[in-house]
Amino acid sequence: MAGGQARVRRVALVTGAARGIGAATVAALAAGGWAVLAVDLCADDPALPYRLGRRDELDQVVAGARAAAGDPGAAEGLAADVRDPAAMASAVAAAEQRWGGLDAAVAAAGVIAGGVPLWEMDAAQERAVLDTDLGGVLALARAAVPALLRRPEPRAGRFLAVASAAATRGLPMLAAYCAAKAGVAGLIRALAVELGGTGVTANAVSPGSTDTAMLAESARLYGLPAAASFAAQQPAGRLLAPDEVAAALAWLAGAASSAMTGAVVPVDGGLAL
Repeated sequence: MAGGQARVRRVALVTGAARGIGAATVAALAAGGWAVLAVDLCADDPALPYRLGRRDELDQVVAGARAAAGDPGAAEGLAADVRDPAAMASAVAAAEQRWGGLDAAVAAAGVIAGGVPLWEMDAAQERAVLDTDLGGVLALARAAVPALLRRPEPRAGRFLAVASAAATRGLPMLAAYCAAKAGVAGLIRALAVELGGTGVTANAVSPGSTDTAMLAESARLYGLPAAASFAAQQPAGRLLAPDEVAAALAWLAGAASSAMTGAVVPVDGGLAL
């Protein structure tokens, strides 16, 4: 890519980028001409009984994004823990140093645990869910919003998060997850008001049952044979693909969403109906 083009390219940071919705969002943004810093823990959490994203998966996502963009400078990968505010500050600084600023931050990192009533849930698992699914969004917002505001006016910054249909539905044996995702929705609404008049907006998507490793773990927690068992609960009659959720996030990151802020957009195959 020519130097002049690189200077005007918009810059995004995406967490939870090694797989699932985060990985699909990196691909969608890169294909749309964005420069993307793809961030993931790249390690398992000892509190959780299932495998999380790995460094080799993150590297594959970055390679795919570069190929889709036709530019080896279109994406970089970074291992960082969204629960650590200092790590998120360093990630934002890395994006600014690499590409000169930040125009969008997408909080897509998430984990799930439960399978028992809340009062029987392992305390370490509860903490992992709350700290990642809500605390991680808070940590990214604290680090990324000031960077979005550092862009000169007129700004068009975007802070985006992945909520869930669980934010508004009472899902048994997933109380901590429901609480965290409801918190994300509330955070987005509050941020939207706080950012009023700045040119920076805050929005979220609320996915339904999406074909990811986290949904496979949800099936195990419910004693179901496979994630496909969840398809019947959605009017669409199928699981969603991560690419479908990522398409909504990529649109929200762009200029066409300028009239939207504080929205939690259902991308759920009708699950919320």
